[in-house]
Amino acid sequence: MKKVVLVMVIALVACSLFAQGTKEAGSAMPEMILNPKLISAWFQPYEADGIAAGTEYGAKVYFKASAAADEAEQVRILEDAINTGVNALLVVPNDANSLVPTFKKARAQGIVVMTHESPNQPEADFDIEMIDNVKFGEKFIEEFVRITGSKEGEYAIFVGSLTVPAHNIWADAAIAYAKKNYPGLKLVASKFPVSEDRNAARQQTLELLQVYPKLKGILGFGSQGGPGAAQALREVGRTADVTVICTTSPAEASPFLKDGSIDECILWSSGDAAKAMVYIAKLVLDGKRDQIKQGIEIPGLGKPTVDGMNLVFDFPLIVDKTNSDKYNF
Repeated sequence: MKKVVLVMVIALVACSLFAQGTKEAGSAMPEMILNPKLISAWFQPYEADGIAAGTEYGAKVYFKASAAADEAEQVRILEDAINTGVNALLVVPNDANSLVPTFKKARAQGIVVMTHESPNQPEADFDIEMIDNVKFGEKFIEEFVRITGSKEGEYAIFVGSLTVPAHNIWADAAIAYAKKNYPGLKLVASKFPVSEDRNAARQQTLELLQVYPKLKGILGFGSQGGPGAAQALREVGRTADVTVICTTSPAEASPFLKDGSIDECILWSSGDAAKAMVYIAKLVLDGKRDQIKQGIEIPGLGKPTVDGMNLVFDFPLIVDKTNSDKYNF
């Protein structure tokens, strides 16, 4: 009898170990959520290339975002992901500060936190930038001077909000560069937080044209600032004398580029950022964090500059009416 009981116990233990091993093997592929600020043409490559990178590097990657740039909704989406046991959050923050508690909670549970467009993000493991943020902002001023053919005039700056880190770094860099190198350029007022809402950008442009009839240009840091400004310029017949440079996706900007209501887009591919985020998150999850240092090479993207938690590439892409049809995002 004792032998029978002993055999049964051994069998039960073996079955338990086998079941545990099967569960671990089945869940070996980590899960990652791609969560940008909102669903838009700009982030289509973020979704497609991020999911493809997951397949390539051995991770299950899925996409979830809100229809509009909503801080509270972004927190809710990420909290739900944490509760389901996801292994990595790959996030483009709407508000860097509002996400700190959520990121802290995630990391306390061993979840890797990656951000994009949010340098030095508190409670993140790493941040990926596809452009040098200061040089990027300065480029807008250089292009503005080149396109207008003048070093003087009034201009305005649109950002997504006053809490989107990257937008404000670009804007501040542009303002500082203009003051230093082109004192004849005059910023009409402080930054306007309308660049993730096309109608708000349109309305702000109409108001600016009333208050500053000699307005020479608008720099739109954010996906909807350029199209909104362009719509307003079309309405009042000012497309020829007001220059618009923005970060809008080529597909969305194309009709405005074609008729001259937007002069130029300076941007990068969000898909490249997603690839890098998946790759780095997988390294951390695989226990290879020590490899993330100066000299690391990310397949297909090259070697970023590693500055603390920030991995910075320098891949600005300039799109105008001559080449906008080459891009499908």
